[in-house]
Amino acid sequence: MKRFAPLRRYLAMLGPGLITGAADDDPSGISTYSVAGATTGLSMLWLAVLTTPMMAVVQGMCARIAMVSGKGLAAVLRSRIHPALLYAVAAMVVIANTFNVGADIAGMAASANMVTGLAVLAWVFIFGAALIAIQLYLSYHVFVNVIKWLCLALFAYVITAFIVHPDWRLVLERTAVPHVSLTSAWITTCVAVLGTTISPYLFFWQSALMVEEEKAAGRLTIAERRGSTPEEISDAHADVNTGMVFSNLVMFFIIVTTASTLGARGDHDIATAQQAAEALRPLAGKFAYLLFTLGMVGTGMLAVPALVGSSAYLVCDVFRLRHGLDEKPRRVPTFYGIIVAGVVAGVLLNLLRVNPISALYWSAVANGIAAVPLVILVTLLANDAKVVGKWRNSRLANVWACLAIVTMTGAAVGMFIPWGK
Repeated sequence: MKRFAPLRRYLAMLGPGLITGAADDDPSGISTYSVAGATTGLSMLWLAVLTTPMMAVVQGMCARIAMVSGKGLAAVLRSRIHPALLYAVAAMVVIANTFNVGADIAGMAASANMVTGLAVLAWVFIFGAALIAIQLYLSYHVFVNVIKWLCLALFAYVITAFIVHPDWRLVLERTAVPHVSLTSAWITTCVAVLGTTISPYLFFWQSALMVEEEKAAGRLTIAERRGSTPEEISDAHADVNTGMVFSNLVMFFIIVTTASTLGARGDHDIATAQQAAEALRPLAGKFAYLLFTLGMVGTGMLAVPALVGSSAYLVCDVFRLRHGLDEKPRRVPTFYGIIVAGVVAGVLLNLLRVNPISALYWSAVANGIAAVPLVILVTLLANDAKVVGKWRNSRLANVWACLAIVTMTGAAVGMFIPWGK
């Protein structure tokens, strides 16, 4: 049994990083990757390779800042930047999160309707109530364990890719050799993929979960949480790296699946993951169809708590309010009030028949604008000895952080290019 001890330790340390990485593959992200595969084929597979280290470095910085300072990212930012800038960034992130919640609940409800036949609006209410109950009544320990098991839902997209029997030689070629098309459609889709991969809400969610882990270990005050051992930093980076690799593998296999079926057949008129699933059924069989659709429900149950939770942590840290998933609602009413309001707003967006594609577009715009200054600020914090002590960025980490800034700046600018045409 001793030979399995390292594996057991590795599995036991997985937590915030894995959950954050899995939450990145939400229903809106799955829709974006499905569209990318159906419309641009395998040409964007290399992006999965490029964004993996960028995501790992950015999320690793957020985790390390929280671990060493003992505070969430917004609480650290509050003491380092002008309040007006912090309020502006917070507002954009919360607005983007709210639109994303609405789109994710819509995706979950549409997927459940495709499998069960029950009305979409009925599923909207069911999922809304379930998501509120999970976050109100589960302790942090139970919540994390439930979410970790939900990560298994993402394997549905890995399995589906093997069911459709792609041309693996071509897949490897497109992964290793970057392909760029200068057409407006390709560039816009590329921007969408980048925008949905590196999202600001993940920064706050990652740091908040690191603080929650510290509280769960009995370190209840900032002073008790401040500082980290080499082993703790190493474990956190291993957890984050696992989550980001997992997240990008799912992106990779969704693009492989849709490119090898819909794209290969010339079926490019795909706007959502649900349309992709419907089109997959005659090409890949009912089992692949079921995996693809049910995976949407599991990923939504992962992503919505991350979205509304990050909004709650962000607002409470900005305004110095008590918060925490292991606190009782009566002790932190504002924190849980924001969580409930975020889910209710997502449900209302569906009742108001807000176009989910438009909602995703505008949330991507807000994320694209907020991401650039946030990554710059996070990188500065991760190099500031007053914040992270001796755990400053390595030279390689700074190279990848700068590359992420340049890439996301291009994405943010690229979002506005179609407006002038």
